[in-house]
Order: sequence, then C-alpha cells, then structure tokens
Amino acid sequence: MSGISIIGTGNMARTIGARAIAGGNTVEVMGRDRAKAAALAKTLGQGATTGEWGTAPAGDIVVVALLYDGVVSAVTQYGDALAGKVVVDISNPFNSTFDGLAHGEETSIAQEVAKVAPAGASVVKAFNTVFRHVLEKGRPDVFIAGDDARAKATVGAFVESLGLRPLDVGGLRMAHWLEGAGVVTVGLANHGVGNLDFSLSITGLPA
Repeated sequence: MSGISIIGTGNMARTIGARAIAGGNTVEVMGRDRAKAAALAKTLGQGATTGEWGTAPAGDIVVVALLYDGVVSAVTQYGDALAGKVVVDISNPFNSTFDGLAHGEETSIAQEVAKVAPAGASVVKAFNTVFRHVLEKGRPDVFIAGDDARAKATVGAFVESLGLRPLDVGGLRMAHWLEGAGVVTVGLANHGVGNLDFSLSITGLPA
C-alpha cells in the first residue's frame, strides 16, 4: 500500500481520500485552511493525518485535488518540497460553457505542472474522466498519462488498491486529450446519456 498526500479539501479530495483509506493506504490532507484539512482528516478516520500547507508532503504520491486554475500556482508554491514525489493532477480545465478547454491550446494542466515542478518530481494525469460520485460508488476505469514509466506504475498500483483498473494512455502529452475526454463526459451527461451516472471505460472484444 502507499502513503498518499492530498493537496486540497474539496469533494474529490474527500472521495479519493476515503477510497485510499479503504484500500489500506495512509492519507495526509493538506489545505490552505488547516481547520478544513483537519476536519477532512478526521472524517476520513484512522490512517488519515493533517499536514501543513507548503511543507514537504509525507506521501510518495501527491494528489493535487484543486480547481484547475489553482493547480500550477500550488505546485509552484510547494517548489522543492515536491522533489522526488509523484505529482498527480486530476483537474479539468473546462471553459465557461463546459464545451471546450479553458486554455485553448494543445497543452494540459499536467504539462504546465511539469514545467514548474522541481527536478526529480514526476507528473501524472489521472482521475479527470470520472465524475466524483461515480468514483465514490462505482468501479470506473482510471486513465493515466505520464512520461515516467515508474511513476505511472506507482500510480497504477495505487489505483488498483482502490479496487479500480488503471489504463495507461501514453506520455504526458496525452494529458491534453484526457482533458478533452473530460469535456466529452460532460457532453454525454448533458445529451447522449442524460445523467451523471456513468464513466468512460474500455471493453475488449472476446477472443
């Protein structure tokens, strides 16, 4: 099992933290508002602790569970405290109408994080194609992208500890397309499916 640090105290932080604890991992919660971080750690129960914002995370895997516009600045603020860590970006940079990406370029929040992350940190994109309540109650596939094979294997093992299936989509440049897939899930929720009770998954053909 893994030691996980979560930067953020919102719904996705709560959901990933709960599944992580249930999977036998330890979880450190770090938030700008320490009282909120402590309250979330208490809710998560045994195996959860509270860390200090901006200090070196205890976990080898650091899940940045913030809205997309706060991710790069948070990683910049942590700086060298993230050296040697696997940094997981879960954000979706939706535009104001939720039918495109806010950055409008062939990049991704994860790629921008990699530009400011310290030497020795490895950035992985994951969890962004899964609605929160589906992650909480279901068994969705989790698509991951990153340039460091060892870091992806580490995140993959963590995903498996949650009872979920990790699927590697390639290098970190594929994070752009994972963010696009996030837009597709919203389009499906609003149109083709008509609700949020689904996730994108891969089904192989029978041999």
